[in-house]
Amino acid sequence: MKKFTNLPSDLVYESMLGFGAVHAQLVTVHLDPLFVTRKNPARSKVALISGGGSGHEPLHTGFVGTGMLDAACPGQVFTSPTPNQMLAAAKAVGGEAGVLFIVKNYAGDVMNFQMAMDMMDMEFASVLVNDDVSSNVGRRGVAGTLVVEKMVGAAAERGADLAACKHLGDRVNACTASMGVAFSSCTVPEAGVPTFEIGPDEMEIGVGIHGEPGRRRGAFQPAAVIVEELMTAILKDLNPKPGQEVLLVVNGLGGTPLMELYLLYQLASEHLGHAGLVPARSLVGNYTTSLETAGASLTVTLLDDELKSLWDAPVTTPALTW
Repeated sequence: MKKFTNLPSDLVYESMLGFGAVHAQLVTVHLDPLFVTRKNPARSKVALISGGGSGHEPLHTGFVGTGMLDAACPGQVFTSPTPNQMLAAAKAVGGEAGVLFIVKNYAGDVMNFQMAMDMMDMEFASVLVNDDVSSNVGRRGVAGTLVVEKMVGAAAERGADLAACKHLGDRVNACTASMGVAFSSCTVPEAGVPTFEIGPDEMEIGVGIHGEPGRRRGAFQPAAVIVEELMTAILKDLNPKPGQEVLLVVNGLGGTPLMELYLLYQLASEHLGHAGLVPARSLVGNYTTSLETAGASLTVTLLDDELKSLWDAPVTTPALTW
């Protein structure tokens, strides 16, 4: 294993020092406990807080800023942040409008966020993101988390109250579905060995963002065949009506070049067209990664005029800006 590290146990801490220095005009990195906030928290509105294990960058710290998250709590690689990180973040950015926690559906994240919420002394609510349609043992929160954070962040920025933000987050999650594929494993720095073994002519269909197995292990296939399988599962889950406008997100898992991601977008958008759907909004790039995994995921969100407006609303964060 070759990675740019000093002590693997210090990687997240040292990385966050660099992140804070590069984006000092947008965010503040707090070190004890470790969490990230907007440079100038807007305490008059609902505060959005998310977090999770590191290794998925830019999720979540890269999405802290105007129009998106107010704070994010990074755990160690593929490990949930601790309740004291979440409580410290809530104290730093929360106000009378309350706090909304956006939580990916993983056991560690759910448990630790719940522990933090049990100790909260201000008004709060939570949204559980479970957009992954591939798992046989329960729906995981994957790249659809970005969509929830963006749309709810825009609503909070406009002054929506806590109940409205919670309702919106649940609604966006319910109309969002994702599925991914991996050609390789990744190596967690402290483990020093690949998370799983996969042959040179194999691929994992439905892989999780921590390398969890998906629906099946199969022979490597051309891109068109892969997209067909992913999109068929996604649209079966969403069951959209003909003519429906959608957001299509093509997300790299960390080791796939943009050239290939754009190819996936073209194939997926063609599939949507054949299904009578309209890809009205799009996003392509590395947004919810799995360290250096070669692979990608597709996410589709069903849109209406309100959700389009929230997606289009201005956002200024280290990783997402328009």
